[in-house]
Amino acid sequence: MRDTLIDLIRHGEPRGGTMIRGAEADHPLSPLGWQQMREAVGDAAPWDQIVSSPLARCREFASELACRHQLPLVIEPQLHEISMGRWEGRRHREIAISEPKAFINFFRDPAAHRPPGGETLEALVARVGHVYDRLVDQHQGRHLLISAHAGVMRGILGHLLKAEPRHWYRIRIDFAGLCRVRHDRFGAGIQCVNTRRLGDLPID
Repeated sequence: MRDTLIDLIRHGEPRGGTMIRGAEADHPLSPLGWQQMREAVGDAAPWDQIVSSPLARCREFASELACRHQLPLVIEPQLHEISMGRWEGRRHREIAISEPKAFINFFRDPAAHRPPGGETLEALVARVGHVYDRLVDQHQGRHLLISAHAGVMRGILGHLLKAEPRHWYRIRIDFAGLCRVRHDRFGAGIQCVNTRRLGDLPID
Protein backbone atom coordinates (compact mmCIF):
# COMPACT_ATOMS: atom_id res chain seq x y z
CA MET A 1 0.00 0.00 0.00
CA ARG A 2 1.14 3.55 -0.71
CA ASP A 3 2.31 5.71 2.17
CA THR A 4 -0.24 8.17 3.54
CA LEU A 5 0.92 11.79 3.30
CA ILE A 6 -0.61 14.59 5.33
CA ASP A 7 0.43 18.19 4.60
CA LEU A 8 -0.42 20.74 7.29
CA ILE A 9 -0.45 24.43 6.42
CA ARG A 10 -1.06 27.35 8.73
CA HIS A 11 -3.19 30.23 7.47
CA GLY A 12 -1.53 33.47 6.38
CA GLU A 13 -1.69 36.82 8.15
CA PRO A 14 -5.31 37.77 9.03
CA ARG A 15 -6.86 41.22 8.74
CA GLY A 16 -6.72 43.38 11.85
CA GLY A 17 -3.03 43.17 12.68
CA THR A 18 -1.40 41.51 15.64
CA MET A 19 -3.80 40.34 18.33
CA ILE A 20 -4.80 37.20 20.20
CA ARG A 21 -6.99 35.10 17.91
CA GLY A 22 -8.55 31.78 18.74
CA ALA A 23 -11.78 30.03 17.93
CA GLU A 24 -14.04 33.10 18.22
CA ALA A 25 -11.99 35.82 16.46
CA ASP A 26 -12.97 34.86 12.91
CA HIS A 27 -11.03 37.30 10.73
CA PRO A 28 -10.36 36.74 7.01
CA LEU A 29 -6.91 36.86 5.48
CA SER A 30 -5.28 40.20 4.78
CA PRO A 31 -3.90 40.88 1.27
CA LEU A 32 -0.47 39.90 2.62
CA GLY A 33 -1.99 36.72 4.06
CA TRP A 34 -3.35 35.74 0.63
CA GLN A 35 0.06 36.41 -0.89
CA GLN A 36 1.79 34.27 1.75
CA MET A 37 -0.53 31.34 1.09
CA ARG A 38 -0.26 31.55 -2.69
CA GLU A 39 3.53 31.75 -2.52
CA ALA A 40 3.69 28.79 -0.14
CA VAL A 41 1.61 26.54 -2.38
CA GLY A 42 2.51 27.89 -5.81
CA ASP A 43 1.01 25.94 -8.71
CA ALA A 44 1.37 22.54 -7.07
CA ALA A 45 -1.67 20.42 -6.30
CA PRO A 46 -0.50 16.92 -5.34
CA TRP A 47 -3.41 16.23 -2.99
CA ASP A 48 -6.38 13.91 -3.27
CA GLN A 49 -8.45 16.05 -0.91
CA ILE A 50 -8.31 19.25 1.14
CA VAL A 51 -9.59 19.46 4.72
CA SER A 52 -10.04 22.82 6.42
CA SER A 53 -10.84 24.48 9.69
CA PRO A 54 -14.22 26.24 9.53
CA LEU A 55 -12.68 29.64 10.34
CA ALA A 56 -12.42 32.14 7.49
CA ARG A 57 -8.65 32.59 7.63
CA CYS A 58 -8.26 28.90 6.73
CA ARG A 59 -11.49 28.10 4.89
CA GLU A 60 -11.43 30.82 2.25
CA PHE A 61 -7.99 29.92 0.88
CA ALA A 62 -8.80 26.19 1.06
CA SER A 63 -11.99 26.85 -0.93
CA GLU A 64 -10.12 28.84 -3.58
CA LEU A 65 -7.41 26.17 -3.86
CA ALA A 66 -9.93 23.34 -4.11
CA CYS A 67 -11.90 25.19 -6.78
CA ARG A 68 -8.79 26.06 -8.79
CA HIS A 69 -7.60 22.44 -8.90
CA GLN A 70 -10.99 20.69 -8.83
CA LEU A 71 -10.24 18.94 -5.56
CA PRO A 72 -12.80 17.78 -2.99
CA LEU A 73 -12.97 19.99 0.10
CA VAL A 74 -14.22 18.99 3.54
CA ILE A 75 -14.79 21.56 6.30
CA GLU A 76 -13.99 19.87 9.61
CA PRO A 77 -15.67 21.70 12.51
CA GLN A 78 -13.32 20.27 15.14
CA LEU A 79 -10.21 21.73 13.50
CA HIS A 80 -11.00 25.26 14.69
CA GLU A 81 -8.28 27.09 16.61
CA ILE A 82 -7.96 26.75 20.37
CA SER A 83 -10.30 29.04 22.30
CA MET A 84 -8.52 31.95 23.97
CA GLY A 85 -11.42 32.79 26.28
CA ARG A 86 -11.92 36.43 27.21
CA TRP A 87 -8.65 37.41 25.50
CA GLU A 88 -10.12 36.71 22.05
CA GLY A 89 -9.58 39.56 19.61
CA ARG A 90 -7.67 41.73 22.10
CA ARG A 91 -4.26 43.34 21.66
CA HIS A 92 -1.32 42.01 23.64
CA ARG A 93 -0.57 45.46 25.08
CA GLU A 94 -4.16 45.88 26.27
CA ILE A 95 -4.05 42.58 28.18
CA ALA A 96 -0.58 43.29 29.57
CA ILE A 97 -1.95 46.51 31.08
CA SER A 98 -5.32 45.23 32.30
CA GLU A 99 -4.22 41.74 33.47
CA PRO A 100 -0.44 41.93 33.93
CA LYS A 101 0.01 38.88 36.18
CA ALA A 102 -2.12 36.58 34.02
CA PHE A 103 -0.41 37.88 30.87
CA ILE A 104 3.10 37.27 32.22
CA ASN A 105 2.18 33.81 33.50
CA PHE A 106 0.71 32.84 30.14
CA PHE A 107 3.79 33.81 28.17
CA ARG A 108 6.10 32.14 30.70
CA ASP A 109 4.13 28.88 30.72
CA PRO A 110 1.18 28.77 28.27
CA ALA A 111 0.45 25.14 29.11
CA ALA A 112 -0.12 25.75 32.82
CA HIS A 113 -1.62 29.25 32.58
CA ARG A 114 -4.35 29.51 29.97
CA PRO A 115 -6.32 32.71 29.26
CA PRO A 116 -9.37 33.07 31.52
CA GLY A 117 -12.16 30.94 30.08
CA GLY A 118 -9.85 29.50 27.42
CA GLU A 119 -9.52 25.92 26.23
CA THR A 120 -6.80 23.79 27.82
CA LEU A 121 -4.05 22.26 25.70
CA GLU A 122 -5.14 18.83 26.93
CA ALA A 123 -8.62 19.45 25.54
CA LEU A 124 -7.12 20.71 22.28
CA VAL A 125 -4.95 17.63 21.72
CA ALA A 126 -7.86 15.32 22.52
CA ARG A 127 -10.03 17.15 19.98
CA VAL A 128 -7.58 17.49 17.08
CA GLY A 129 -5.81 14.19 17.73
CA HIS A 130 -9.09 12.34 17.34
CA VAL A 131 -9.86 14.13 14.07
CA TYR A 132 -6.36 13.53 12.72
CA ASP A 133 -6.42 9.80 13.51
CA ARG A 134 -9.81 9.48 11.85
CA LEU A 135 -8.61 11.24 8.69
CA VAL A 136 -5.51 9.03 8.44
CA ASP A 137 -7.62 5.91 8.94
CA GLN A 138 -10.19 6.97 6.34
CA HIS A 139 -7.64 8.03 3.71
CA GLN A 140 -4.94 5.40 3.86
CA GLY A 141 -2.59 5.58 0.90
CA ARG A 142 -3.80 9.05 -0.06
CA HIS A 143 -2.37 12.58 0.15
CA LEU A 144 -4.31 15.19 2.12
CA LEU A 145 -3.83 18.90 2.78
CA ILE A 146 -5.09 20.22 6.11
CA SER A 147 -5.58 24.01 6.28
CA ALA A 148 -5.43 24.92 9.95
CA HIS A 149 -3.95 27.06 12.72
CA ALA A 150 -0.70 27.19 14.69
CA GLY A 151 -2.40 25.82 17.81
CA VAL A 152 -4.06 22.99 15.89
CA MET A 153 -0.80 22.11 14.13
CA ARG A 154 1.10 22.07 17.43
CA GLY A 155 -1.62 19.87 18.91
CA ILE A 156 -1.38 17.40 16.02
CA LEU A 157 2.42 17.31 16.16
CA GLY A 158 2.31 16.92 19.94
CA HIS A 159 -0.16 14.06 19.48
CA LEU A 160 2.10 12.33 16.96
CA LEU A 161 5.25 12.86 19.02
CA LYS A 162 3.50 12.02 22.28
CA ALA A 163 4.99 15.23 23.63
CA GLU A 164 3.67 16.96 26.73
CA PRO A 165 1.83 20.22 25.97
CA ARG A 166 4.47 22.31 27.77
CA HIS A 167 6.94 21.33 25.03
CA TRP A 168 4.76 22.28 22.06
CA TYR A 169 5.81 25.92 22.06
CA ARG A 170 9.34 24.92 21.07
CA ILE A 171 7.84 24.41 17.61
CA ARG A 172 7.79 27.61 15.60
CA ILE A 173 5.01 27.77 13.00
CA ASP A 174 4.99 30.94 10.89
CA PHE A 175 2.12 32.27 8.81
CA ALA A 176 1.77 29.93 5.80
CA GLY A 177 4.19 27.51 7.49
CA LEU A 178 4.08 23.96 6.12
CA CYS A 179 4.69 20.54 7.61
CA ARG A 180 4.51 17.10 5.99
CA VAL A 181 3.79 13.90 7.90
CA ARG A 182 4.37 10.52 6.26
CA HIS A 183 2.60 7.44 7.58
CA ASP A 184 4.31 4.23 6.43
CA ARG A 185 5.03 0.75 7.80
CA PHE A 186 7.32 2.28 10.42
CA GLY A 187 4.67 4.67 11.76
CA ALA A 188 4.46 8.45 11.43
CA GLY A 189 7.47 10.52 10.40
CA ILE A 190 7.56 14.30 10.40
CA GLN A 191 9.73 15.22 7.46
CA CYS A 192 9.79 18.98 7.37
CA VAL A 193 8.40 21.76 9.54
CA ASN A 194 7.87 25.41 8.70
CA THR A 195 8.97 25.27 5.07
CA ARG A 196 7.37 28.19 3.28
CA ARG A 197 7.19 26.57 -0.15
CA LEU A 198 5.43 23.31 -0.95
CA GLY A 199 8.07 22.37 -3.52
CA ASP A 200 10.68 22.17 -0.75
CA LEU A 201 8.84 19.32 0.98
CA PRO A 202 10.22 15.90 -0.02
CA ILE A 203 7.86 13.32 -1.54
CA ASP A 204 10.31 10.38 -1.69
